[in-house]
Amino acid sequence: MDVRGTVTAGFEPVRDAFLRNFEQRGERGAALAVYRDGAKVVDLWAGTRDAAGSDAPWALDTAQVVRSATKGVAAAVPLLLHQRGQLDLDAPVGSYWPEFKAAGKDRVTVRQLLAHRAGLPVLDRPLTLEEAVDRETAFAAVAAQAPVWEPGTAHGYHAHTFSWLVGGLVHRVTGRTIGRWVDEEIARPLGLDLWIGLPAEEAHRVGRLGPVEELEPADGGALRLRPKRAVTAAYEDPASLTRRAFGVIRPAPDENNPVYRAAELPGSAGIATARALARFYASTIGPVDGRRLFAPATVALARTEESAGHDKVLIVGTRFGLGHMLHGPASPLLGPGSFGHPGRGGSLGFADPESGVAFGYVTNGMRKTVTADPRAQALIRAVHSVL
Repeated sequence: MDVRGTVTAGFEPVRDAFLRNFEQRGERGAALAVYRDGAKVVDLWAGTRDAAGSDAPWALDTAQVVRSATKGVAAAVPLLLHQRGQLDLDAPVGSYWPEFKAAGKDRVTVRQLLAHRAGLPVLDRPLTLEEAVDRETAFAAVAAQAPVWEPGTAHGYHAHTFSWLVGGLVHRVTGRTIGRWVDEEIARPLGLDLWIGLPAEEAHRVGRLGPVEELEPADGGALRLRPKRAVTAAYEDPASLTRRAFGVIRPAPDENNPVYRAAELPGSAGIATARALARFYASTIGPVDGRRLFAPATVALARTEESAGHDKVLIVGTRFGLGHMLHGPASPLLGPGSFGHPGRGGSLGFADPESGVAFGYVTNGMRKTVTADPRAQALIRAVHSVL
């Protein structure tokens, strides 16, 4: 395997771990970038652009759909609006979005919505792809939906509805779509190859996702590869919150479909390079080329636990802040203060304020993992070993 790119002296074990993912864990095409204290120390890529068939090599500028790793970027938007005094985290969502008050949701707060505590991980009637990508149709669907638990009393991963809940809130507060807001306020100023809503002129750069074989890593990985029986049962039961949450769009969309990639779905359909994810997270915890996104108080908010324990959708213990997933047994990051978000099947981005590390990993080979992919975990362990 020809691994391209560079590592700063001392970070060679990270390159070795990246290569082992191809040799031992079925990696097809991937990229990894790591920043420390605002400087890029790892920038690697290898394999093919297409997970299933094409021999076209992964290039310097190849981007991929990063699934729920998009949520970490999207979560920065309400935090930045709060930082600018435009959004009160403890205000009712309905004070910004009047239609959201329907079905007993008049007291659901912005904080509860961001922390997966709003009780809205499912829709009584799933959306077609055409409805899901039509903003006003999808916003109206989540605004009309009744909670499936009393808001604020429990948490459960809002796998797809997060797109329209956060997208609708941002649109009502700013008058801009969340994709446009990210482009104008984050991606362009920082020079990121990152989009929530892929422009047609960038489509040629994006590789194709595909499933990869579930291989047992030689070192055992960070988490058990076989899920607990209760988790398996939840995914198999059509009536479970788990199946319903992941099945909000029916039939399941083809993530390689240009229509899906062009949609502004901040919970699942962002497209980025590993370099962009790492640079984004680096800018949340410190300056990158003179630009910094989060003030220290906002960093403290991003890493503060809002939800913890049994997740009614994922059926494992999870930890969330205000939209970001936090370090914990279900999603090990670099340390207790780390915040970010994995993408189901592989990709991951996060920041660790204590070490000054920001991490971005993007892959086209989709595994069945939801919160902790063995390939990403091996890379995290390698980074930890050199700090």
